[in-house]
Amino acid sequence: MSDAVKLGVIGAGAIAQVAHLVVLGRLEGVRMVGICDTDVATAQALAGRFGISDVYDDIEDLFRYSQPDAVVICTPNHLHEVHVMSALSAGMHVLCERPLALTLDGVERVMAAREQADRAVLVGMNHRYRSDVEAVRHFVAGGELGPLRLIRGTWHIFRPTGPAAGWRERRAESGGGAMFDLGLPLVDLALWLSGCPAAKRVTAVLSAREEESEVEDSGCALIRCQHDHSIFVDVSWRFVGKAEAFSFQVMGNRGSASIAPLAVFKEMHAAPVNVTPTEPKSHEDVFSGSYRAEWEHFLDIVRGDAAHPELKDQLLLHRTMEAIRRSAEEGRDIVP
Repeated sequence: MSDAVKLGVIGAGAIAQVAHLVVLGRLEGVRMVGICDTDVATAQALAGRFGISDVYDDIEDLFRYSQPDAVVICTPNHLHEVHVMSALSAGMHVLCERPLALTLDGVERVMAAREQADRAVLVGMNHRYRSDVEAVRHFVAGGELGPLRLIRGTWHIFRPTGPAAGWRERRAESGGGAMFDLGLPLVDLALWLSGCPAAKRVTAVLSAREEESEVEDSGCALIRCQHDHSIFVDVSWRFVGKAEAFSFQVMGNRGSASIAPLAVFKEMHAAPVNVTPTEPKSHEDVFSGSYRAEWEHFLDIVRGDAAHPELKDQLLLHRTMEAIRRSAEEGRDIVP
């Protein structure tokens, strides 16, 4: 492999435009050799803006003619699994936007294909790469907050209903509504920070504004874990307020930490003391920084400088999300 990793972009939608392509345009050691989307006009516009060599409307043509070393998959949720499988069959490393698949069975199929292809698959959980999350992880991993008791995540946004929402409001294409969209990365972050414990019991409530809606627009879930701590997530697509509401808190019996903004407190001399580390000044915001760090990690994997992800964490995540769905549908606690 040459020093520059040849990259193919699959999907020219919002996440590719506002996150991946912006970051990739500033990274050294990567060359975007092709972009593929059924909306050829949009793909052509992005190719011109970001200096991408070729445009395709069929991923097999992207593989055949551009011959990338790796691809990033930014297509709608229901296409992730099949596009990952196709890329692995073509011998490419894959960075796939979340979720990896719509079902637990789908994750298992990808894991089997990854093993057979001997290529890396990284799921785009960009919150893991936030600078404030990295600071919190340092305190948690060092045991400075004491045994964990509760992790709580909230993400409320305003998303108008109607045609503009598109595939996200069709269950067969999205896999779920607000909980699958906003709740999944919160649950992933909570499980990852706490050492990926299995869930002992899951209780969830999901609700939709309209009776005919295929997916929920709000919901909450309580996950009781084997490490004797709980995870609570609360999400909404219909938050009518001043601005988007996002928060994430980790509470132990000797301290607490939160992000957005970063704050860390520890009990010292029988009193809470602010021990929040001072973050270095940066020209980039937390959002852009998280995607840049994610890409740097992925490129290290592709070059052989970092280990391939095993994806066992994705099995745990999707098993937990399945339990959330079942609890809401059946109106009872679920033991995964």
